[in-house]
Amino acid sequence: MEYNMPGFRVGKAVVAGYAAFSKQCGLYVAAAAIAAHADEIAAAGLKASKTGVTFTAAKPIPDALVEKLAKASRKALA
Repeated sequence: MEYNMPGFRVGKAVVAGYAAFSKQCGLYVAAAAIAAHADEIAAAGLKASKTGVTFTAAKPIPDALVEKLAKASRKALA
């Protein structure tokens, strides 16, 4: 748990965290991961902030993009 959200830690770095809200969910990764995959996030019709991607159950983040974001976040935080 980090920032009151469940997440995945590798060593001392939290590689990804996630949260669910009443109307949307969020995947939170390193800012460098969002920047590196901004075009893919937009192409998937998703919204991104500096460190997160929001999505709904009806329009989830594609599995391949989740994997890319997690790997990029891990690399950025290593």
